Amino acid sequence: MSKLVIVGTVAFDAIETPFGKTDKILGGAGTFIGLAASQFNVDSAVVSVVGGDFPQDYLDLLSDRNVDTSGIEIVQDGKTFFWSGKYHNDMNSRDTLVTELNVLEHFNPVVPESYKDAEVVMLGNLHPMTQLSVLKQMNKKPKLAILDTMNFWMDCALDDLYTVMKHIDVITINDEEARQLSGEYSLVAAARKIHTMGPQYVVIKKGEHGALLFHDEHMFYAPALPLEEVFDPTGAGDTFAGGFAGFLAKTEDYSFENMKKAVIYGSALASFCVEKFGTERMVNLKADDVRKRLHAFKQLTQFEIELT
Repeated sequence: MSKLVIVGTVAFDAIETPFGKTDKILGGAGTFIGLAASQFNVDSAVVSVVGGDFPQDYLDLLSDRNVDTSGIEIVQDGKTFFWSGKYHNDMNSRDTLVTELNVLEHFNPVVPESYKDAEVVMLGNLHPMTQLSVLKQMNKKPKLAILDTMNFWMDCALDDLYTVMKHIDVITINDEEARQLSGEYSLVAAARKIHTMGPQYVVIKKGEHGALLFHDEHMFYAPALPLEEVFDPTGAGDTFAGGFAGFLAKTEDYSFENMKKAVIYGSALASFCVEKFGTERMVNLKADDVRKRLHAFKQLTQFEIELT
């Protein structure tokens, strides 16, 4: 089983959707990725920063799930990163109400010594140069480096993003971001263009419409499970990335065929994340729940047809 390094925010969120609203709750990309990866019992560590206002109970929540928190810096006289957003009725679009960088503004990630030999690195959505600094700390090139990014960095740090993309194996972005990054409307053409920027594998997330995996001329599609109720999409993309990275770290098989399975696992875990506000569903998720959900995914896509 490979070690997994996760870099991303550990934060507070306040969320409003058509189904209700929350006060400050646990959030952040690093948190969602870590909780999803913990489903595979991999040896993982989260590298992040929080303020002195961050509850020890939240750190214990990660530690109790075999997620090493020694790489989470605590700035005692600082405040934790905070984001607040309001989702529209379609749940696909949202307005950011508040963003307080706080301790994240001067964050310099430090990978714990015992994880500098990790085979898999999951770079959550942060400034590209912050992501690159993590790769430079590793004792050797990871067997698999996965990068998540967003349109904000394409708008304000595109050259830096191009730089870090030359050092990674997999990029996970949504369809809108893939089109912006490539300048192509067709997602097939977009993936082909993004391949030339460095990543061997391109994962394009399409929210409630599933996810696409591209490698050379190969393509794979995983649907999203139709759900009766979606309470909060926050963290779904990060949960997908955590499931994807966690499965690959556990199986130590980085082939296209195994990445297909990783996409299915990521999609299955993301389908749980949206069922409750924040991390609530992921914190209480049981292995048997995951098995049943995977069976539902299989039933959704499995069919027999006579080919002549």
